[in-house]
Amino acid sequence: MKSILFLQNIGAPEIIIIALVVLLLFGGKKIPELMKGIGKGVRSFKEGVNNIEKEIDLIDEDVKKAGTEKKAPEAEKKD
Repeated sequence: MKSILFLQNIGAPEIIIIALVVLLLFGGKKIPELMKGIGKGVRSFKEGVNNIEKEIDLIDEDVKKAGTEKKAPEAEKKD
């Protein structure tokens, strides 16, 4: 819990220092390549999440259709 608490105290000076360290480590030419790779990864992750949500919705619709198809003949028998 204590390790997460330090994230609450990050301000503008700390972010600037972190950005400078990253710039020194990777250089100005590598940073756009890194950001492009991160962007592709995030996009791929979002597409995967959306595909899973669509599959779940399709399964829910199939289950609902199967449930209504089973109930319909039973209603006819009662009449």
